[in-house]
Amino acid sequence: MKQQKKKSGAWRILGVALLAVAFFGGLQAWGWLRNNRLPAFYGDAEIYVKAGTTPDDVIAQIKEQTGIRWEKALREVFEQKEVAKYITPGHYHISENHSCVYVARMLNNSWQTPVKLTLSGSLRLKSDIASKIGRQMQVSAEEVREALDDEVFLRKFGFNPTNVFSMIIPDTYEVYWDASLTEIFTLLRKEYDRFWDDERRAKAKSIGLTPAKVSILASIVQGESNHTPEYTKIAGVYVNRLRKGMRLQACPTVAYCFDYKPDRILDKHLKVNSPYNTYKHAGLPPGPICSPSKAALDAVLNADTASGYLYFCASPAFDGTNVFSKSYKEHMVKARAYQSALDALKKK
Repeated sequence: MKQQKKKSGAWRILGVALLAVAFFGGLQAWGWLRNNRLPAFYGDAEIYVKAGTTPDDVIAQIKEQTGIRWEKALREVFEQKEVAKYITPGHYHISENHSCVYVARMLNNSWQTPVKLTLSGSLRLKSDIASKIGRQMQVSAEEVREALDDEVFLRKFGFNPTNVFSMIIPDTYEVYWDASLTEIFTLLRKEYDRFWDDERRAKAKSIGLTPAKVSILASIVQGESNHTPEYTKIAGVYVNRLRKGMRLQACPTVAYCFDYKPDRILDKHLKVNSPYNTYKHAGLPPGPICSPSKAALDAVLNADTASGYLYFCASPAFDGTNVFSKSYKEHMVKARAYQSALDALKKK
């Protein structure tokens, strides 16, 4: 009997031991599964890591945008993977399907997700460009602004402070958030080269212009109107004027001399002594007065010169469009009609 009891007790101990092993093994298996395979987040998050960003900062960013299923586990994984030591600056997209280990590896190995760098809207001043890039990228607006006036830096891309507006074609670019200034400008130059393909270069040559001169003229066209459908007509006016040796007399070039501060161009502004004052100087100004859009560039390449227009002024309909004329006499009739309509509107 005693021997049977001893055997029975041994089996119990063995059973308990096996249960303990199974239990702790199960815990380990669960921990591995949770950390390596299971989704750790309730939604997506966009994380930005700068120099000095800590794992705690990353967790705070995630919690601000979505919830964390296993925060304690995530902290343990960050510690195990030494994220504090190896974390790399950049932009990271965290998906709700990502595991704790995947995110740790992502941060340590710089598995970045590119960002969309959008350059659009008003790009009339270098400070406009600098602020747009600075708001969207890790580089500061101050760095970009200095680069836009850096002769030596811009020479690497085939441009200079006078014509750099030409290189920056408004668009949305895909780039890594921590890209350097050189990498950003290299991308802009590549997109410039892609735009100026053989077909467009041939069109420019056919109207007697270089790509650089097309950019200058396109910047003026864009400055004259927000109504894209009439860009080709405005471009035609200026190409016809250039061919006849007439001064362009474009108000946007004068506005550029004053950093676009005047609401209206008055006679006193037309007297400014600047090579950009196309009321005083014949031909094109030294460089673009903004970064012209693709629509404006293509409008110059497809300028409506056949209509023979040499003048235009704002429409008395006040709908944002212009009316065009072939002669100065016709132009003055339309200009007076606009002024009369404006005076009547002011009286109202």
